[in-house]
Amino acid sequence: MDGVEDWTLGAVPDWGPACLDDLVEALLSNESPFPCTFAVAAAKKRTLRFSFVDDLDDQDTWHPLVDVIRTYLDTYQSLSSDTSLIVFFRPQARVRSLAEYHAKFWSVLQFLHEQDPERWPEAVPEDPDHPLWEFSFGGTSIFVVCNTPAHVRRRSRYSPGFVITFQPRWVFDGLEADSPRGAAARRVIRRRLRAFDGTPPSSALGNYGDPANREWRQYFLPDKNSDADLGCPFHPTRPPAAESPAPEPAASCPVTVPRPMAPPPRPPGARLAARAAHRRALHRRKLTEAGLAS
Repeated sequence: MDGVEDWTLGAVPDWGPACLDDLVEALLSNESPFPCTFAVAAAKKRTLRFSFVDDLDDQDTWHPLVDVIRTYLDTYQSLSSDTSLIVFFRPQARVRSLAEYHAKFWSVLQFLHEQDPERWPEAVPEDPDHPLWEFSFGGTSIFVVCNTPAHVRRRSRYSPGFVITFQPRWVFDGLEADSPRGAAARRVIRRRLRAFDGTPPSSALGNYGDPANREWRQYFLPDKNSDADLGCPFHPTRPPAAESPAPEPAASCPVTVPRPMAPPPRPPGARLAARAAHRRALHRRKLTEAGLAS
């Protein structure tokens, strides 16, 4: 594809353009219309952004993703409401089991969470079993989708290589389930899903905020509707944006990591000043408690 650099964030490896070409060709196919009309529109507008990771098994190669996602979150609203960040991992010769890819997917999200320079958003519940929970990074709620080579029956989640798509929650503004535009979009997409996959859409596909819906179930779908979901081995452990301590991890999502130290503030501005004042207040309180200040 000409101008591949215009679509990408970060370095473009020699295997990257072929992956990008393959996906864009699938999105723009007239013979087999891709289910997500928003992804198709973004491909036509060239408002998708792509990035590449060299090794699914080497976390050292995942580190550039932190800056890639931060850069995307700084610019996505200037692109279009039809936009996503699509991250390709180098294709591998061996196709793994769905369970292995599921574990890798959540490992990547956990890694990003631990490297996140921002606190968990105050408005987003920390418990994945809450209907308003969403994966968050850089203070932004993000809907996430994983495609793998092991998704054979569910064609809409198949990819020749391991791929993760990040969609900021902002792109869904105005598409709520109870809005005419949102209801119409869901009808169209689910009709196209049936045709594309040759099977009814997964029961995990729900509406954000619905008391019965859990967003994490939609991130990584089973290959067949009869298969059980593989669970959610993730729980945010970074402190929330509020000054109060973060609640204890919920029992419904058992895998946790030790709470990391609060990251240094980002570049100067109102946020920097507020955080500096907060740190000073905490320091002063600790001195007072220790009898070293009044």
